[in-house]
Amino acid sequence: MRNEFTAVIERDGEWFVGWTPELPGANGQGATVDECRENLAAAISLILEDRREDGLRGVPPDAIQEVVRVA
Repeated sequence: MRNEFTAVIERDGEWFVGWTPELPGANGQGATVDECRENLAAAISLILEDRREDGLRGVPPDAIQEVVRVA
């Protein structure tokens, strides 16, 4: 599955801090822009994984589950 998000990266003193407007709570930081971007991507991945797992808790065993792709 491919997910794309907008990374907003700003300088804060000696650090770069990043966040994405599409996924509140996803933040990253780093000594370089690349490190900040990588940490932000890791945060996004963890949040999506947790939300997917949480969303499937309690799904009845006879419910239809399938992948829906959005372009």
